[in-house]
Amino acid sequence: MTIERIATTELGEEERQLETTVRPRRLDEFAGQDRVKENLAILIDAAQHREEPVDHILLYGPPGLGKTTLANIVAAEMGAQIRTTSGPAIERAGDLAAVLTSLNKGDVLFIDEIHRLSHVVEEILYPAMEDYALDVVLGKGPGARTVRLQIEHLTVIGATTRVGSITGPLRDRFGVTYRLDYYSEAELERILRRSADILAITLDPDAATLVARRSRGTPRIANRLLKRVRDFAQVRGSGDGRVTAQLADDALDLLEIDALGLDALDRQLLTAIAQHHNGGPVGLATMAATISEPVETVEDVVEPYLMQIGLLARTPRGRQLTAGGWAHLGLTPAGASVQPGLFDA
Repeated sequence: MTIERIATTELGEEERQLETTVRPRRLDEFAGQDRVKENLAILIDAAQHREEPVDHILLYGPPGLGKTTLANIVAAEMGAQIRTTSGPAIERAGDLAAVLTSLNKGDVLFIDEIHRLSHVVEEILYPAMEDYALDVVLGKGPGARTVRLQIEHLTVIGATTRVGSITGPLRDRFGVTYRLDYYSEAELERILRRSADILAITLDPDAATLVARRSRGTPRIANRLLKRVRDFAQVRGSGDGRVTAQLADDALDLLEIDALGLDALDRQLLTAIAQHHNGGPVGLATMAATISEPVETVEDVVEPYLMQIGLLARTPRGRQLTAGGWAHLGLTPAGASVQPGLFDA
């Protein structure tokens, strides 16, 4: 049975509204990803001095780290309009052609999940990115001919969680490629304090630290947890809505978010590998089937953070629990329980 997750990076409608409310509008408002921001600032400044559209940009990394936000910031810094779509939403070549011909000079086309573009659609995108042109086929059969239509100089920003799934020809047409990494605890605290100010939440510094520590290095999760601890504080607190460290701790315990930010699904995955596969190595498909989750969910959402914090390792033969993974479960590699308190999360 699929477990409903509070620590998921998937966006619901409520989260879309929240992200729109707290989303930074300018580079200097964006916390974290300092190297990416510095490179983007140079790229934007140079394009503005040349009075040209900014070069095509590819952003990749785990979900919830700010790829969409950065795309919107690039458009705002360039004073351009942004058109947002996604790979699965562009089903036919004509859909993309209609979008491209509607854009003005300097506009930004943001394509989320760009690795899911079909080959036919990619073929339309190649000349649009390289030559700012569309190759349109008129007629059918032996009498068909191709006509090249010029379009405005624009910027394509692609976002993906699977950069390896993007074809080489498409990847080569991006002028710059940046990886977004998980955020530090201090960066998440800054994000939480900013979001709390915008949402009129009284958040104690110790509470911000605690929530940041359990947010899996991901701003999207941090903001979601902030809303949940706010709700808890309003119901179980003193009545003033203030979020203290104790209230935050109680709220996150109730949500089953542990000290490392792991939720029930994370622990289920680690436990399944330990109990059913003796700690691994185990293949990705087998691992996903064991916990009845899609392979994509495990690969893109669950395991990257477990690897980041050293609980799970990827080996040539499959995924394997690390010593830290066994310790977090309170087990030894042989499967026997360890002494209580020997391994602290």
